[in-house]
Amino acid sequence: MAIKNFQAQHIGEVNAKAEKISVADCMTKAVVIVEEGQSIIEVVEQLTKHRISGAPVVNQDRRLTGVISEGDCIKQISDSRYYNMPMEQTKVENYMTKNPETITPDVNLFDAAQKFINTKFRRFPVVDNGEIVGVLSQKDVLRTALLLKGYNWKS
Repeated sequence: MAIKNFQAQHIGEVNAKAEKISVADCMTKAVVIVEEGQSIIEVVEQLTKHRISGAPVVNQDRRLTGVISEGDCIKQISDSRYYNMPMEQTKVENYMTKNPETITPDVNLFDAAQKFINTKFRRFPVVDNGEIVGVLSQKDVLRTALLLKGYNWKS
């Protein structure tokens, strides 16, 4: 009877593979973009249609100027009811988070996860050479972590 080798893959080898995963490997590349001149109603329609919780906001030159979230839209809805103002006249630039923090596609996934923890943001626009190339959300990090469930996180 032959002896079988039951030794699993070395943890160091697996860790090395997991450590090479970057933001570019797990970000959402099909980005829903909002333009500054849009009304909050249009933004709410986009967010609900695409089932997303926020989107980057760009100016006429397609440069990132902010991020709009469901929470920002809810604040505007609440304000419009309180002050009896029509929502169609309210523009995105009045409620978005201006000059948002961004992340680059070459950042390690584990560093990006730490950035989520430190900032409490739910998404980061991924910018490369001034262009939006994707969005990294907490859900993207979790989805990738599930794929890595056999790997050990670096201690």
